[in-house]
Amino acid sequence: MSQDLFIQSSITIRNSKIWKNGDLIFGKENEIDLSKFLKTIYRHANLKYPKFFKMDSLSKLGYLGTEILTSGNISNKETALVFANSASSLDTDEAYAETMQDFPSPSLFVYTLPNIMLGEISIRHQLNSENVFFVSREFDPSLFIDYCKALFYQKKVDNVLCGWVDLHNNDYDVFLWQIALSGGTEFNEEELKKLYLPTHE
Repeated sequence: MSQDLFIQSSITIRNSKIWKNGDLIFGKENEIDLSKFLKTIYRHANLKYPKFFKMDSLSKLGYLGTEILTSGNISNKETALVFANSASSLDTDEAYAETMQDFPSPSLFVYTLPNIMLGEISIRHQLNSENVFFVSREFDPSLFIDYCKALFYQKKVDNVLCGWVDLHNNDYDVFLWQIALSGGTEFNEEELKKLYLPTHE
């Protein structure tokens, strides 16, 4: 038996710009360096979370997207996290490999798995929920739809936060959205592509 699921809200972060529910809410005229952009968003959103500065860039992207999408509040602590990307943690893996020539960096080593980002989000919001991270060649709506429908069908969740958070060589692509049993746009492949593609180059 299938259930009707709905996309309640979404956020996209690309090319030094942020769109929330399709509206541009932050943007630099010229694209800026990722590190500078991440700090600029943090200050612009008036966030106060010192652990942010210890995270790798992939986790920072996931953290910032989640904070802005949820306005810093995930009230349902059973909200599942279903994330994916194509580069895994390659950006941090390469940085860590460079340190191995001298002295391996423990602070980088802890981020050499992409699902650490989910741990950071769970810690920040005190989530006690299921989370999963997939590595896929490209953004695949059907992957998210099939997995999320199974979670709802098995009555494991009432809410899911989904995310495509990809990063490699300072090229980043962030798309997060929330799914629930009511409200918003129908959760299907066509609607996901509409939300994902307009600002994607």
